[in-house]
Amino acid sequence: MPVPLAPYPTPPTPFTPPANGTQSQLVCSGCRNLLLYPVGATSVCCAVCNAVTAVPPPGTEMAQLVCGGCHTLLMYIRGATSVQCSCCHTVNLAMEANQVAHVNCGNCRMLLMYQYGARSVKCAVCNFVTACSLDNTGFNEHN
Repeated sequence: MPVPLAPYPTPPTPFTPPANGTQSQLVCSGCRNLLLYPVGATSVCCAVCNAVTAVPPPGTEMAQLVCGGCHTLLMYIRGATSVQCSCCHTVNLAMEANQVAHVNCGNCRMLLMYQYGARSVKCAVCNFVTACSLDNTGFNEHN
């Protein structure tokens, strides 16, 4: 007796962003991947790890930084003074743009960011210590 065949399931419709381009992004609370979502959503389910991440209320300004402990991209509410990494639990200082300055590493030329007013900064890539002599732009005059 022949066995009846079930029809192939219809593939899910791929996500298409809204026509007017109103999308936003946040970091997945599970795997830390960057997620895009349509504005107006209240939560986002990650396609990689299936974690559900709550979307901040509309009008909440978000900022990003890279964790100093594990180099994971962190998102936080702008104005926070510190951010604890959910991966390695390092507490990172969250500085506004006017509180930081930049300099190229004196050894490997990597662009470094440090607290405005510091006398030197140690490169996380090659461990070279670069002296900081600032002009009034916030960039080292020897870039």
